[in-house]
Amino acid sequence: MTPSAIARRDVLTLMAAGVAVSGLPQLAAAASAPKGDPKSQKASPQNAVWNHDQVALLIIDYQPEMFAAIRSETSAEMIELNTLYMIKIAKALNIPIVLSSVGVELGVNSPTVRSIADELSHLKVIDRSTMDAWEDEKFLAAVKATGKKRLIFGALFSEVCLAFPVVDALKEGYEVTFVADMVGGQSQIAHISALQRITQAGAIPNSVLGLSAELFRDWKSLEAQKAKPEIITYLGELHKRGLR
Repeated sequence: MTPSAIARRDVLTLMAAGVAVSGLPQLAAAASAPKGDPKSQKASPQNAVWNHDQVALLIIDYQPEMFAAIRSETSAEMIELNTLYMIKIAKALNIPIVLSSVGVELGVNSPTVRSIADELSHLKVIDRSTMDAWEDEKFLAAVKATGKKRLIFGALFSEVCLAFPVVDALKEGYEVTFVADMVGGQSQIAHISALQRITQAGAIPNSVLGLSAELFRDWKSLEAQKAKPEIITYLGELHKRGLR
């Protein structure tokens, strides 16, 4: 079976919550060829799950020095791949993105890694001196300019550049989710302690596949049709690299 075929099988299996696709021909048909003009996904009546039009994605400090020092459970390679996938989903669904780095202008760190910088070449990088992005006026202004009160955070390291702005954002009344498999720390204990800290503060843990599915939810939606190629490509890349 080719990587493409495996990926198509996996994306359907994922959305079927682990039930074999062969037993769900209607789901397979809905996922591959919805009938009629697809409609945009509406927010759920309870508004507990997050919708694509409610969120902004914050990408903080994905720089070579940080990648080189990751020592927690998700490898640097996996974090980079997951971050690129989340960015592509955001672009496909017209989700605003804020990109920031730390210490580049000071000569302390290198710029954002090339793969992520290239994917976000249309954005101006907000470089900071403070490790807490929420304390940087330009970063905070960019977040507020998105008009979104639900924020998706990804940052390196978990214990510093993720934890600090997350707890500040929560105190200011924002809702926050962090993508656990696109963040990492300088040790496993540092990483886990940071995730516990921000979860106890009110942040919601999520994963790249879980979050991307949450943002569209219905295979017949317009957003599903936009996201599906990115999901298939991502799952194919995981198989190609032997990461699943």
